[in-house]
Amino acid sequence: YIDTAAPLCGFLSYRECLNLIPHSKFSFAKIWLLAAQFEIRQLNLKGARQILGNAIGKAPKDKIFKKYIEIELQLGNIDRCRKLYEKYLEWSPENCYVWSKYAELERSLSETDRARAIFELAIAQPALDMPELLWKASIDFETAEGEFERARALYERLLNRTKHLKVWISYAEFEATAIDQNSLDLTEEEKERECLQRARRVFEEALNYFRSSAPELKEERAMLLEKWLNMEAASGELGDVSLVQSKLPKKLKKRRQVTTEDGSARIGEFIDYLFPEETQTTNLKILEAAYQWKKQKLSSGEWRQLN
Repeated sequence: YIDTAAPLCGFLSYRECLNLIPHSKFSFAKIWLLAAQFEIRQLNLKGARQILGNAIGKAPKDKIFKKYIEIELQLGNIDRCRKLYEKYLEWSPENCYVWSKYAELERSLSETDRARAIFELAIAQPALDMPELLWKASIDFETAEGEFERARALYERLLNRTKHLKVWISYAEFEATAIDQNSLDLTEEEKERECLQRARRVFEEALNYFRSSAPELKEERAMLLEKWLNMEAASGELGDVSLVQSKLPKKLKKRRQVTTEDGSARIGEFIDYLFPEETQTTNLKILEAAYQWKKQKLSSGEWRQLN
C-alpha cells in the first residue's frame, strides 16, 4: 500500500505557508528551499524550478540563488547557470563573491575569454563590497593562465586606485616569480636575475611613494623594507642585502600621552622609526644650531669688548 495522500499534503502545506507569508515585507529563504527540495524528492523538477523562480521574483535572497545554481550545475545545465548568475548580479551587482564564482564557472569550462570579460565587468562596477578579493581573483586568474603581461597591467591599474602596502608587496612577489615567454631561452640563473630585477623595481617604486607622498606611514615603509631584505637574503648569490641595509631605519622607543576608554590620560610607549635621510637632516639641524650658538657667543664677546 502506497500512501499517495502524503506527498499531496506536503505540497499543500508548503504552498499554504508560502501564500501566508507577506513576501513584499519579509520572507524566509528556508521555506522556499524546503518547498523546492520537497518537489525534487517527488521527482518534479519543473515544480522545483517554478518555486525557486517565484522566490527570485518575489523575495530574492543569496541562499536561494546559490541553491538554484547548485541544482542546475549538478544537472549540467550550464546555460541556466549563466542566466541565474546574470539575474543574481542584476539584483546584487556589488557582490564580489558572485562575480568571482561566475568567472570561476567559465574558467572550469575552459571559457577563458568569457571569464576574463566577467572579471573586467566586475572591476568596472562603481561599488563593490570586497574589491580587494575581486582584484586578487582576477590577477590570480591571469597568472594561472600564464598571462603575466595582463597580470602586470592589472597590478598597475590597481595601484592607480590604491597604494596600499599589501598591493606593493604582492606585486613585488609576483614579479619575483613571473617568467615571461620571451625569457624562456635564457638560463635558469638569467631568468632568476631578470625576475629579481623586476621585483627590485617595484620595491624601489613603492619606497619612493612612501618616502615622498606618504612620509607619515613610517611603519608601512619599514615593513616594505623588511620584505625586500628577506627577498634579497632568500635569493642566494643573486641577492644583494646591502641594497636594502643602507635604507633601513633605526627603531626608537618613545613615550606619549594617550587617552584610555574611560577618558583618563596615561603615558604609553610606542615604536618610532628614524630613516637615514631623517638622521642626516637631524645632524644638519644640530650643526646649524651649534653654528648659531657660536655666532651669538662671538657677537656678545665683541659687544663686551667695545663696552
